[in-house]
Amino acid sequence: MGKGPGLYTDIGKKARDLLYKDHNSDQKFSITTFSPAGVSITSTGTKKGESLLGDVAFQLKQKNITTDFKVCTDNTVLITATVDEAAPGLKSIFSFRAPDQNSGKVELQYLHEYAGISTSMGLTQNPTVNFSGVMGTNVLALGTDVSFDTKSGSFTKINAGLNFTKDDLIASLTLNDKGDSVNASYYHIVNPLFNTAVGAEVNHKFSTNVNTITVGTQHSLDPLTTVKARVNSAGIANALIQHQWTPRSFFTISGEVDTKAIDKNAKVGLALSLKP
Repeated sequence: MGKGPGLYTDIGKKARDLLYKDHNSDQKFSITTFSPAGVSITSTGTKKGESLLGDVAFQLKQKNITTDFKVCTDNTVLITATVDEAAPGLKSIFSFRAPDQNSGKVELQYLHEYAGISTSMGLTQNPTVNFSGVMGTNVLALGTDVSFDTKSGSFTKINAGLNFTKDDLIASLTLNDKGDSVNASYYHIVNPLFNTAVGAEVNHKFSTNVNTITVGTQHSLDPLTTVKARVNSAGIANALIQHQWTPRSFFTISGEVDTKAIDKNAKVGLALSLKP
């Protein structure tokens, strides 16, 4: 997590990325180009089942201000403006999705050596206010994540989390859904030379008394090729291989199979991301 405890979203992030990042059963293609004026243009197309989705994103960076425009096939436009280091450690984010007049949101993030705070609020008459805060160090951090609906006058989300980092080991514990579920995760670097790591996640839901266990691993075959695999207690197994063509271009093949219904067709996903 680097210097300081980071934000609440950093709690358990290493394990989540190992277990879930880049696994997909869709076909996705994206290509990024740059205009002479310095604007990056990213075109993305995704095939989900029988549906075809696409978007075109424009990004312009000027000093510490980044402006993003994303035009989607559902006839919406997402506009985001980010100001980095408006003050030491402070980031401000404004977002709006047209034509939805109630989608405006402003967010502030503050990172300190011993704290990380993020707060956001919808720009509506009765907004939902979100707050998350983490206190501690890059070794031990404790935080909370809450949302308050000003219209109903009630909390819609109350979460709490704990993160412990020691050398090549990260352990996390979170209490979610207003105390109805608890999640424990573990991430361990086995061999830094080959980027070999293992991870595990255990989730228990008190209202249904259901446990879900997921374990996974990753390993670099060479400096440009990584393989990942995971399996959960429901018998769903996933694997992927990712090759890095250039420092920012990747080709990924992923698959999923239900080991309890091996006669069913396996799901296969392809992803190609090209950036100069």
